[in-house]
Amino acid sequence: MHISQPVRPQPSIDRLIAELEPYATPLKAVARKKLSWDHKSGPQLYLFKEGEISILRASDGLVMVTVYEPHLFGVAEMLQPMRGHALRAEIESTVLRIDGDVAMRIFTEKNLWQDVTALLAYHTAYMGYRDTLVLQQRTYSVIRNHLLEMILLPEETRMRTSMLDYIQDRTHLSRSSVLNVLSALKKGKYIQFIRGGYLQSITTLPEKF
Repeated sequence: MHISQPVRPQPSIDRLIAELEPYATPLKAVARKKLSWDHKSGPQLYLFKEGEISILRASDGLVMVTVYEPHLFGVAEMLQPMRGHALRAEIESTVLRIDGDVAMRIFTEKNLWQDVTALLAYHTAYMGYRDTLVLQQRTYSVIRNHLLEMILLPEETRMRTSMLDYIQDRTHLSRSSVLNVLSALKKGKYIQFIRGGYLQSITTLPEKF
């Protein structure tokens, strides 16, 4: 069964970014560089405008999600500084930084806490989706779900990341397990990919294989 992603609260995200941006500082987010949750002035929020940003599990570097659309990161880390996750720019990206205390003041002054709650609820739902995607499922089901997720990405993005890298970055599946399934799917004409393992298209994917 294909697992649907939770719905992004886009209007809330747009409002939060619009209100915070005038007080935020642009920074240089280069490819493969991690962003610190803290600065000399304290906890930071990050306004992601353009590019690719991944959330990694701090304990082992597992990619939890890669974001391609404007987003706001750091609210949960500002309120509960556990630092269980890290942010990493995958390509050169447009990112701004704002002090947590400034953001808190704006949230209150502009009556934005409902939008903040919607954002946090989305993040919580996404972590549940992510767990459902990879936990207590057979190897094929995990690969199938990631392929269905991957085919929704823009072609330019898919041509930058091989299927093997995409799946291994997000799971603990072995290289041989992933390659065996991908090879069988191509042989069965369920998927098409080019040299290097870059996904071109999906005809259909059986529930079981």
